[in-house]
Amino acid sequence: MKVNVEEISPIERKLSIEVEPAQIDEELKQAYAKLGQEVKVPGFRPGKVPRRILEQRYRKQVEADVTQRLVELSYLRAVTEHKVDVVSNPQVKNSQPVKPGQPFSFEALVEIKPKVEPKDYRGLALKALDTTVDDAKVLERLEQMRSRMATLQPVEGREVAKAGDFAVVDYEGTQGGSAFEGSVAENVTVEVAPGELVDSNISALEGTKVGETRELDYVFPAEYEVEAMRGKTAHFKIHVKGLKEQVTPPLDDDFAKEIGGGQTLEEMRAKVRKDLEAAAKTQAAQDEREALLKALVEKNPFDVPKAMVERAIQMMLEGALRNIARSGVDPRQLGLDFGKLRGEMRGRALLEVQGSLLLEAISQSEKIEATDEDVSARVEKLAEESGTSAAQVRQHFKSADERRGLALRVREDKTIEFLKAQANHG
Repeated sequence: MKVNVEEISPIERKLSIEVEPAQIDEELKQAYAKLGQEVKVPGFRPGKVPRRILEQRYRKQVEADVTQRLVELSYLRAVTEHKVDVVSNPQVKNSQPVKPGQPFSFEALVEIKPKVEPKDYRGLALKALDTTVDDAKVLERLEQMRSRMATLQPVEGREVAKAGDFAVVDYEGTQGGSAFEGSVAENVTVEVAPGELVDSNISALEGTKVGETRELDYVFPAEYEVEAMRGKTAHFKIHVKGLKEQVTPPLDDDFAKEIGGGQTLEEMRAKVRKDLEAAAKTQAAQDEREALLKALVEKNPFDVPKAMVERAIQMMLEGALRNIARSGVDPRQLGLDFGKLRGEMRGRALLEVQGSLLLEAISQSEKIEATDEDVSARVEKLAEESGTSAAQVRQHFKSADERRGLALRVREDKTIEFLKAQANHG
């Protein structure tokens, strides 16, 4: 087999491959022999069909199959023997079907992993980030927790709706004098607050007394789910049947016990502070990493293969969908515009690819490795964070590829710490 590797760009190579006639003839011989065992031809026993008969009936199919097989095998052999570090599927050109006794040639255009020689990575500017958590932040989180525990209770001693109330209503709507889909409902709870009627917010009910009916016109949003009503104006009669208000539990030991399972309010405050501090440190680490990557790329600009960026986008998208699903929401019900999401993620994905390649090159230059002790320590940390045993975490990384992936992440984190230690902190 003859192979010529041509550099098209720093991240592209063209492989010109030619397969000798002898290999073509051998592949065709094996293909016809296998076919003869599988097909039934009247007048011949299985395995005894002459090749000339098979050629008359199946030549185009056999030659197409052998062509595809030879492209795959010779391409893999070429990139292996010539150490072409491909990162994309090949774009195959000029491949005509094989012919007996003739050489077979084709071209394959591929993207390769770029060679990076990092420079000026010591003394990067890195702003110091404040991760302290004050009492105000702790109180804010506690108030958020109280709000989530709020319940709606009937309003007592007052019959006139005010802003912030929740009203129980019956309503009837018409458009051009006629009813429409969803125009009638009973015992619906809406909030007396600014917003859209379709989102159950009706500020116009402020000042309405229980038992009264208020009329109003409403223009449906252009993106409303009922296509026939998009942008249309409807007239509504809204009858207020009752008022409710949101009641939040007091911030005391009973609230702490209900939320935290037996802890006191002070114990809850301490736990909230600890959680906020951990989150702040995690966010700071992410921000520092991003700042370092941006600084590295600015000092070491280089092109990266589109295939690597597309894979990074796909991983980011899948991670985002998993997070949505873990929150209890079905991503399929959100009507997500995946094309738009991929476009929004592209800049971040490009930075991640460039940054990861630079970090890999720096780790090699500085001889930074992930030792067995480093990996074991990471397993213990993951176990602590997830509330599981180290044995369970190790089981998750049981395959060689998974263990290698974990070691690479540990090495990258060690490289980040090296850059932080060498950085110019402002």
